[in-house]
Amino acid sequence: MISNRWIEQRQQSWSRLDALTRQVEGQGLRTLTGAELREFGLLYRQAAADLSAARGDRASGTLEEYLNGLLSRAHNRIYAGRRFGFGSIVRFLVRDYPRLFRRLFPYVLTAILIFLGGVALGTLLTLARPEFMHLFLGPAMVATIERHEMWTHSIVSMKPQASSAILTNNIGVSFMAFAGGITAGLFTVYLMFFNGLDIGVIATACARVHMALDLFSFIAAHGALELPSIFIAGGAGLRLAAGLLFPGVLPRRDSLALGAREAIRLLAGVVPLLVVAGILEAFLSPSGAAIGVKFGVGAALFCGLCFWLAEGGREAHDSAPIAV
Repeated sequence: MISNRWIEQRQQSWSRLDALTRQVEGQGLRTLTGAELREFGLLYRQAAADLSAARGDRASGTLEEYLNGLLSRAHNRIYAGRRFGFGSIVRFLVRDYPRLFRRLFPYVLTAILIFLGGVALGTLLTLARPEFMHLFLGPAMVATIERHEMWTHSIVSMKPQASSAILTNNIGVSFMAFAGGITAGLFTVYLMFFNGLDIGVIATACARVHMALDLFSFIAAHGALELPSIFIAGGAGLRLAAGLLFPGVLPRRDSLALGAREAIRLLAGVVPLLVVAGILEAFLSPSGAAIGVKFGVGAALFCGLCFWLAEGGREAHDSAPIAV
């Protein structure tokens, strides 16, 4: 088992490696002297050995994440030798992002469970006390539902503008779910729960007047990407909160910095998903396309998303550092 004394002895080397890495990140590798270059390489190899030791101790998960992030940053500067470009984005999405998602999936799963808790409460309250949906949704929306009308028809007449507005709104919600992590996760939890509550009330209200199929056929295509994106953003917010609340063996500042880097990268992957979801929500979801087509598109997108997140980056060696 790794002791606190061992960590204290190695901390100075890690801090020095972090300082050299920051210098290279800010000013370039050429600013290092010959002696500093040799020191940089030696510290990198020592930190790699320390990471192997941390991986052998199940109680050192936070230390492992810290060293993994430090080594990834140093590795990118020592070996990459390439400027950030389109190829880097592709590699991140195809290989690095799915691996990061799988490692941080417990946070995403927590966000999903909070959302489902809101759905369950919204459903139960609406079934037990129908007047609750009048208070929650407002008289105008309830009247629209009771007339068997979908409130989404107005999107059809202004598709390009609607697509932009929907995309902006969805990205805004995702960023708020992420940023809520800095409130110790309280706002993230509230946002996940409230959105679930909203869905639960609306779905139950529509089901009461036999409009459930209309609602879910509208949601099917874009929701296959939009809802997972919101869950992932919520998971990013919870990862940020975990870095703040549970520093483990790390100083709270380092733990928060590590959590923020991982959370930002987790959030970055949802942007292309939200772009596609926004286009679908403006053009396909409110259209007169057959219900089977909408559900088919949603099923295909969801299956593709699951395959990417579950299998992407599997060819990469599990012990290799993951860039954070």
